[in-house]
Amino acid sequence: MAINRKLMTDPDFEEAVQRKYPVRVFKDDFIVNNGGTVIRFDDSIVVIQSSVSDLVYYTRAECEFFEVRKK
Repeated sequence: MAINRKLMTDPDFEEAVQRKYPVRVFKDDFIVNNGGTVIRFDDSIVVIQSSVSDLVYYTRAECEFFEVRKK
């Protein structure tokens, strides 16, 4: 079973960048991304990379981000 931890603060996102844990992104209660890693963030935007050429930009205000770790 996986452990999900909500990413809310800048230190949470910084840890996700450093440890390269996969994340799940929810928007309007739907999963819009699963398994990518956070490569960059600021106060309003989070950049998720799922593959070499797949970068997606999400707004922090509109989405929820969860770090997924295997137990």
